[in-house]
Amino acid sequence: MAVQPVVTIQPGMVLAPVDMKVNSWSSGICDCCEDMGICCCAFWCFPCFMCKTASEFGECLCLPLLDPCSPVPPVSLAVRSSIRERYRIKGSICGDCCMVTCCNACAWCQMAREMKRHKQPLILTAPTTMPSVQPMGNYPSAPPSGLYPPMP
Repeated sequence: MAVQPVVTIQPGMVLAPVDMKVNSWSSGICDCCEDMGICCCAFWCFPCFMCKTASEFGECLCLPLLDPCSPVPPVSLAVRSSIRERYRIKGSICGDCCMVTCCNACAWCQMAREMKRHKQPLILTAPTTMPSVQPMGNYPSAPPSGLYPPMP
């Protein structure tokens, strides 16, 4: 008969780091006139504006056209929640649901302003100093002289 090991220490609880939501929306839900380009585009052709904004966020271009099929616009809700997650904005799915149901146009304008605020150009700069190369093991640090012709 084999002896069963006895566990004397139980494994402890491991706490995973919580992804804290620390940011707020950069503009309020009723700040539509803060960016007149966004406001006018949403006012004059709201379906086009939703599709353009969803496409810029990385979603399918025509996906927002499914919103009128439901009393609670599912695509607007999903995009708004995703924007909150991506930019670590405080809020809840319940708050998102209320916003997109009560004033969908204002919610889309707020999302577009937030995305515009977070767009930053990628700036690449060359390093100012070259990193030093350390030889590994017994390899020579430079090629033997005389093997390569001098560079002009």
